[in-house]
Amino acid sequence: MSAPSRSTILAVTLGDPCGLGPELVVRTLADAAQGYDQRAEQLVLIGPLAPLVRALEGRPRFFEVLDASANLSEQLVAHGPGAYFVEPKGLAGLDYPPGEVAISGGLAAGRSLELAVRLAKAGVIQGLVTCPLNKASLQEAGFLFPGHTEFLAQGLGVGAANVTMHLCGPMPAATAPGEKPPLVLRVSLVTTHPPLADVPRMVTREAILRAIKHTAAFVTRLGLSGPIGVCGLNPHAGESGRIGREDMEVVGPAVAEAKAAGLNVAGPIPADTLFHFAARGRYAAVVAMYHDQGLAPLKLLHFGEAVNVTLGLPIIRTSPDHGTGYDLVGTGKAKLTSFVAALDLARRLVG
Repeated sequence: MSAPSRSTILAVTLGDPCGLGPELVVRTLADAAQGYDQRAEQLVLIGPLAPLVRALEGRPRFFEVLDASANLSEQLVAHGPGAYFVEPKGLAGLDYPPGEVAISGGLAAGRSLELAVRLAKAGVIQGLVTCPLNKASLQEAGFLFPGHTEFLAQGLGVGAANVTMHLCGPMPAATAPGEKPPLVLRVSLVTTHPPLADVPRMVTREAILRAIKHTAAFVTRLGLSGPIGVCGLNPHAGESGRIGREDMEVVGPAVAEAKAAGLNVAGPIPADTLFHFAARGRYAAVVAMYHDQGLAPLKLLHFGEAVNVTLGLPIIRTSPDHGTGYDLVGTGKAKLTSFVAALDLARRLVG
């Protein structure tokens, strides 16, 4: 497969099709399908067809089905901007019970990611938006990864140790003179989901420096110029070694090395202070040492509207910051905010 020369091409995987993925896609895109000519964009939906058709609920089909057994790049070159659909092999005819945990949902999520990885490695797609999957179902179906991030990092040849998990609130609109801008946080994590007892040994100079570098590249791509604030690991950033020595011996030297490399970074800063000022614009982003240190304040501000971005991959990857939402499937009550934000951010970053 060779890359088409025209139109931005983004892929959207449906995730676990027993969950909210098909519904999020349909409710967001069905009424906007006529806008692709203006965007000069091709959007490739990947997953099983039956749950997507079920989610249409009488709406006209807004996508054209492509042949997964033929050359997808050539098919996309032959078509103009618009929404297209590809069903990976082995997914047709399976049962995808809406709102229920099923191995078929994990199989569909895994096969869809495999196809997305192939398209990315071939240069066909420039960005990927992933709908939520069920990690247990994914693993039961034979894909032994903790989740999207590790799957994509290995599939794209980067390795899970060389990517950074980042979550961000929406890009604020311009404010009128004298009007206070909205509070916004952008947070990268040095560690992701280990037990808290394991965090100190995993907070290494190399891991911190990787997160700083990835975050610096990301905020530059967003057009932001403020410094990156780095949290201390310990309360009060260790108080000069009186509350743990990690901030003196590990975090501080990593920040110093980043500064020596020309990056605009400050720290270690006590987290209880840093997030207050970061939300008000003093810092373009925050690097937090562990999951709840960074994501508790972020979700306080941006629950239901944040976007998960994997930094360090060779393509753009975004995702809504919520799970499969089995209990909301078919009710029409699921909020679209995070999925829409994920799609918009992918478009912005690719553009």
